[in-house]
Amino acid sequence: MPLLNRRTLGAVTPADFDRLHALRRMQGIAVGLLIFMAVVFVFAFAFQERIPWLGYVRAASEGGMVGALADWFAVTALFRHPLGVPIPHTNLIANKKDEIGEGLGSFIEENFLADDVVHDKLSQISGARMAGAWLREAGNARRVSDMAAGIGLGALTVLDDRDVQDLVESLVRRHIVDPEWGPLLGRATESFVTGGHHESLVDLAASRLELWLVQHPQAFDKVISSRLPQWVPSIVDKFVDQRLHAEAVKFLQNVSADANHPARAAITKFLHDLSRDLQEQESLQQQLESFKREVFDSPRIRDLAASTWQTARAAIVDMLEDPESELRSRITAAVCDFGRKLEEDATLQYKIDVWVMKVVEYLVRTYRHDLAQVVTDTVQRWDANEAAEKIELQVGKDLQFIRINGTVIGSLAGLGIFTIAELIIAPLAGH
Repeated sequence: MPLLNRRTLGAVTPADFDRLHALRRMQGIAVGLLIFMAVVFVFAFAFQERIPWLGYVRAASEGGMVGALADWFAVTALFRHPLGVPIPHTNLIANKKDEIGEGLGSFIEENFLADDVVHDKLSQISGARMAGAWLREAGNARRVSDMAAGIGLGALTVLDDRDVQDLVESLVRRHIVDPEWGPLLGRATESFVTGGHHESLVDLAASRLELWLVQHPQAFDKVISSRLPQWVPSIVDKFVDQRLHAEAVKFLQNVSADANHPARAAITKFLHDLSRDLQEQESLQQQLESFKREVFDSPRIRDLAASTWQTARAAIVDMLEDPESELRSRITAAVCDFGRKLEEDATLQYKIDVWVMKVVEYLVRTYRHDLAQVVTDTVQRWDANEAAEKIELQVGKDLQFIRINGTVIGSLAGLGIFTIAELIIAPLAGH
């Protein structure tokens, strides 16, 4: 039997090496006790004839050695063949690895994933309140925002531009091109005029046209002068131009100033008639449909979908990549606000907790066996010796107490048996 096994037992992480160090220390103590018992036994055995009470010491040390060796054999037999000898019913973990995996899986399924266990545990946890407290912290909200941006960028990378363009084209055709425009525009115009919203447009058009005429009188003069006969003297042309220009400016000023101006009434009546004709007159509707088909023919829709998606995609990517963009800032603020509301609103907490509980219970109930099977499959995939080493690394330190206790209990048992034999059995037997 080697004094100390120097195998690393598959230790990888610092925590693993800490466990390995603790295991080796306990193994050293157990081996040290065995050596101590052997030395005591040799000394007591050699001098017990001269010093009678050393018989008790010899019996105690003898029992301690037996207990130490028996428990060393028992502990070692769990993980490997003692001294490398393939004794039956040793190296148990490696030989029974698959059965151990199945047992662990069944144990977890029946005891940890049972319906009442999951329900009781979830009912004690207010996950919504804890999530709210976590989300309202600026740093955590920023991390959630960064995660959402990463997911968004990943989705944009995975998406096929042609598929998105097809979707945009389909939506444009279904919701914009295919529906008849006439009745829709007629109802919209009627609602617009009935609400008096066109008055603001009339004011804007009149003021802008007046400003343009004042700033560009020569353009107005050219239009009017070109309509007069060539034999009219130039002085007359100039007079007519100036007079008509002044009248046009005055007319627009009156339209802007007078809410009851006849031009406004004429515009209102025109819009009313137009809204009625768009809804009822088939010829006008057909003209509008012909115009629509001419403008939104199939290639143009395709180009519109492509340009719309490319523009939107580029804008979204820029905002998601920039940590200081308005979109990222808004996402962070929204996460903080949601966390604050979630932490303070007991009703919202209750609704979310109940919803989460139902979802988790459904998932556990539906996939309980599959979840437990993960443990079974994982253990079965392990190499047999590797599995034994993993388990020994985790529990080996505690098992060394068995060896230590075996040494102590063996010593006491040996001493007790020898004492009974000397003080009770020997006198009765007449020795």
